[in-house]
Amino acid sequence: MPYRYIPDIAIADVAFEAWGGTLEELFVAAADATMNVMVADLATVAEPLARTIRVEDTEVDMLLFQLLQELIFLKDAERLLLRVKAIEIRRIDGLFTLEAVARGEELDPARHDLVVDVKAVTLHRYRVNKTPGGWEAAVILDI
Repeated sequence: MPYRYIPDIAIADVAFEAWGGTLEELFVAAADATMNVMVADLATVAEPLARTIRVEDTEVDMLLFQLLQELIFLKDAERLLLRVKAIEIRRIDGLFTLEAVARGEELDPARHDLVVDVKAVTLHRYRVNKTPGGWEAAVILDI
C-alpha cells in the first residue's frame, strides 16, 4: 500500500501521504487512498464498469488535484466507486495531460462498508514533490 494516513492534521478532515516511483504510480496510490477513506475494504469494489477520465493543467500538482476531484464528483453525481487502473501522463508544450481508466461499480451500502463521505480535496498543506526515489504527495480531504 503506497500511502499512509496521517492523524491529527485537521479537524473534520482526513490527511494522507502517497508515493510512487513514477508520477503515474503516485497518482494511482493517491486515488486508492482517496477511495479507501470512503470504503473500508477496497477489495469489495467490483470492477464491471469502466470510465475514462481526462484532465489537464499546467502544473503537475493541480493535475493530481483534478483527478481526485473527478473521482469524488463521479461518486456524488453517478454514485460510482472507482479505482484508477491505468494512467498515462504526458507533458506537451508546458501542459500536462492525464488520461486514466477507472474501474468500479455503483455504490451499494449492503456490500460496501462505508466509512465517511469525502466532499472535496483541499489545498491546505497540499503538495506534490519529486524526490530522489520518485514522487510523493500530501493531501487533505474534506469529509
